[in-house]
Amino acid sequence: MSNENLNQQNSGQYQQDAAGDKKKNNLGVKIFWGFVVLMAVLIIYHVAFKKNPAKILDDVSKDVFVVKTEKVQKRDLKHQLITSGNIKALKEAVLYPRINGKLQKNLLREGDKVKKDQTVSLIDRDEVGATYKPTVVPSTLSGVVGRIYLDPGENVTTSTPVALIVNQSVLRIKVDVPERYVNEIYKGQTALLSVEAYPEQTFEAKLDLISPVVDSSSRSVAVEFRANNSNGLLKSGMFARVDISLKEVKNVLSLSKNSIYEDENGKNYVLVPSEDKTTAIRKDIEVKFKNNNSWQISGLEDGEEVLQFVYGIKDGSKIEIK
Repeated sequence: MSNENLNQQNSGQYQQDAAGDKKKNNLGVKIFWGFVVLMAVLIIYHVAFKKNPAKILDDVSKDVFVVKTEKVQKRDLKHQLITSGNIKALKEAVLYPRINGKLQKNLLREGDKVKKDQTVSLIDRDEVGATYKPTVVPSTLSGVVGRIYLDPGENVTTSTPVALIVNQSVLRIKVDVPERYVNEIYKGQTALLSVEAYPEQTFEAKLDLISPVVDSSSRSVAVEFRANNSNGLLKSGMFARVDISLKEVKNVLSLSKNSIYEDENGKNYVLVPSEDKTTAIRKDIEVKFKNNNSWQISGLEDGEEVLQFVYGIKDGSKIEIK
């Protein structure tokens, strides 16, 4: 092919490429202006048919607290101290042999009833060249065998425990009472015991012993409750929650403590709804007795409605009762 024909061919190809680029540019311009027109239409529609965004907030009530209410009602209130401790049998004894030797035989098993001085185990004296009658290990109290610690043939000394005897008809539980409650406890005071084995049941106990001293490290007083266990449901070694009733008032006007406020001067008040139920109004009250959940109050009527706690609400706040 001659140079002239080659030049003509290259020139034609160049013109075709230029025409293609022009078409692409025109298409891009059309897409751009189409987008601009679409946005303009949307803006016009929003302005013509929708509200001004700045004015939309004008239709929303500002600083309105959505609240719930509760009514003043009469209750029996208790001030309780909740603590815990391990249950033990009032009468409990660990039996030891009187000589060194080997355990020959256990005459009783765990759970067997036993009387005072009844033989529980037999011990062979460990002495070469001599023969002795077995030495008995007697029970020191009447009750039941709680534990048998050894199997026959095991070596024993006078400090080796052989068996545990318990009398669980009466149980005791020791707990520590913080120093600040010392003036609120007394002998005969009632407590309720609860254990995991009987989650729906409580057992009554009475305060029997109060230590005459305060522990200097824990700042508490050791006390002991006793509980009748004639039904045998409670077992020595159980862990119990102890609810001590410190004080009780009956049939008094009360509110949940979360509905009661205290101002900077230490005065208590509640917030009640206005007649049209749109505004919170402060009403001063007096707190007379407190327990863990509800407080005895005066200054309100039985059945009167008050607002439950909402963070930030105050006298004069706009409210919506839910």
